[in-house]
Amino acid sequence: MTQTTLRRQRLADAAIHTLARSGMRGLTHRAVDQTAEVPVGSCSYYFRTRQELLRAAVERLAELDIAEIDERPALTGPASAVQIAEAVAGLIEHWTTDGRERMLARYELALEAPRRPELRAALHTAGSRHRAVAENMLATAGAPDPAAHANAFVALLDGLLFTQLTAAAPHRLTPEQLRRTLLALIHTYTAPQHP
Repeated sequence: MTQTTLRRQRLADAAIHTLARSGMRGLTHRAVDQTAEVPVGSCSYYFRTRQELLRAAVERLAELDIAEIDERPALTGPASAVQIAEAVAGLIEHWTTDGRERMLARYELALEAPRRPELRAALHTAGSRHRAVAENMLATAGAPDPAAHANAFVALLDGLLFTQLTAAAPHRLTPEQLRRTLLALIHTYTAPQHP
């Protein structure tokens, strides 16, 4: 990895941290420089516009997500519905604890997207990688038409993730409840369809 790539990655990570901590209004080139502990002007050198910085944050979020998904064999290879539900539950648990900052940044970006078509396009491109993983999971679990259901499956997972991330303690699902919910969801897509 080149020095330039490493610096851009470091700045994108700092942008994610800044978004999670300060929201969209707090995301400035100067704030990212401070978070990354680099000389003032570094962020604007690598990302000339705010839009370039937002795109870098989206791309870095997707890169980190996919790397974490790839670490869980049940999500990328042959697995039963139970194994997939357990792996997804573990991922959601991770993303709402250790990975919480990234999820907060993602929701900041998602809420800004309706006002910025170019950001919406970047999020759609990044999301297509998640939908491809979901399609593969559903196919592995035995869904008869995984491509037709991947978007809805991702949306439902996103809703679960958002609720787990933002809900007060009594409304959060326990790890066991989360696993059971996910297994039931997977079964709805793999059950035989009747006319």
